[in-house]
Amino acid sequence: MAPRGARHSPIAGVVLVSADVDGMAGLLVLREQQPFRIFAPESTLRIMEENRIFGSLDPAVVERVAITAGQAVETGFGLRLTLLEMPGKIPLYHEDRSLAVAEAAVTYAARVEGGGRTAIVAPACAEVTDAVLEKLGGADVLFFDGTLFTDDEMIRAGLGAKTGRRMGHVSVAGPDGSLARLAGHAGRRIYVHINNTNPMLLEDSPERARVTAAGFEVAFDGMSVELD
Repeated sequence: MAPRGARHSPIAGVVLVSADVDGMAGLLVLREQQPFRIFAPESTLRIMEENRIFGSLDPAVVERVAITAGQAVETGFGLRLTLLEMPGKIPLYHEDRSLAVAEAAVTYAARVEGGGRTAIVAPACAEVTDAVLEKLGGADVLFFDGTLFTDDEMIRAGLGAKTGRRMGHVSVAGPDGSLARLAGHAGRRIYVHINNTNPMLLEDSPERARVTAAGFEVAFDGMSVELD
């Protein structure tokens, strides 16, 4: 949807699936004094209230809607939204960085239904358990965590000291990776939230070939997904 007028924003609603910096900071660069709704768990909205920088989102203009995981809500835009609990970790700015393992916490996926179609967006998931597979089932399109191809990818690249699991992200490859665990998903499967170290970003890489051969897609800037 293209902007209309001098200062119009086409963004009508935002769903926060975590309280991580990369899940919330984008709110601060949206056009000020433009009305939209934020849908998020109460705990995430409370973090926003406690940090004065989010005061730039004038409550008189930007509506906050608290939602509970597992309970569908009507967004008012012809779409029904349900938050699905996913295995995750606490936000980086709250964690004890001396720990070798991540402090477990709940993150969320967003299930959006409309026009007889369903999309699920799960940009962060620490483990694809049987319970996760059940929650992700039935979607026409699944946007899933593609942060790292292998668990020690950033360490081997010399760009970090943490594994994917330490960061709360399941790897694409491996027997417990998303490529294997989501093999039976019937809908379109598109990897998102991809780190720049992930070799599947390269169209001519063996990793991209593996992903494509397994029926998965890799998201790209400007990608448009249409559900007939």
